[in-house]
Amino acid sequence: MTSHLKALENESIFVFREIAAQFQNPAILFSGGKDSIVLVHLALKAFYPTKIPFPLLHIDTGHNFQEALDFRDDLVKEHGLRLIVGSVQETIDSGKVVEETGYNASRNKLQTVTLLDAIEKNKIDAAVGGGRRDEEKARAKERFFSHRDEFGQWNPKNQRPELWNIFNGRKNMGEHFRVFPISNWTELDVWQYIYEEKIALPSLYYTHIREAFCRNGVWLAYAPFMNLKPNEKVEVKQVRCRTVGDISCTGLTLSKANNLEDIIKEIAATRITERGSRWDDKRSESAMEDRKVEGYF
Repeated sequence: MTSHLKALENESIFVFREIAAQFQNPAILFSGGKDSIVLVHLALKAFYPTKIPFPLLHIDTGHNFQEALDFRDDLVKEHGLRLIVGSVQETIDSGKVVEETGYNASRNKLQTVTLLDAIEKNKIDAAVGGGRRDEEKARAKERFFSHRDEFGQWNPKNQRPELWNIFNGRKNMGEHFRVFPISNWTELDVWQYIYEEKIALPSLYYTHIREAFCRNGVWLAYAPFMNLKPNEKVEVKQVRCRTVGDISCTGLTLSKANNLEDIIKEIAATRITERGSRWDDKRSESAMEDRKVEGYF
């Protein structure tokens, strides 16, 4: 492993140990995506030879890729982890949120209420996520320890200084933190680390054949719940995912990269950002920040 990757790994392991030292009931936010898989790998190293001392928390939209769900279940079984699942469908059924309709309908934004309910129900005081500062301009405003108020909301002006890697996890009753151990990593760092550590990933990240359609320049996976516009046509394409979320907002990359070496070359050469194909980020210029303020990841 290069000294650069080793330094990033050591920093993340240090953050994980700080989480265990400062909080009573943390949980790792797990989506089945590469960043959350790397988080689990780092946590396994941080607490070896014991098991990871806190559970995984997955917010299931009901519109997730089956490959990601299968990978999640296998990972939990392999390492004897505890899994908490929050269901967006149950949140809809309870009347707390209203399902979107129309061509651009997505359950991605609805996750916020389900997430905040799961945090409150399970008394989670630190939700550990795989957010990185290079992903999006709103992410760049985050600290490692990101304070959330009693309503789960984020105020970018109310972030604590983190000089010399000294983290302040003090909070009032009802408040919690989101913690991002891989904040300083880039997308390329993550892929190189996956390559060096031989970390298994869902097949979604490698080239595969899938039914897809193009919407305003973004290729989206087709599923029965997707509403097609009259001019949109489902085609069979050779694609892969760069980032994985709800099917309705996960953009696909036309690619022939079917191994880690080819993916790393592809990422190094591209001029499109990782979230450049995320359909939910295109709703407005401040889409990500608006969701974060409300309590999103």
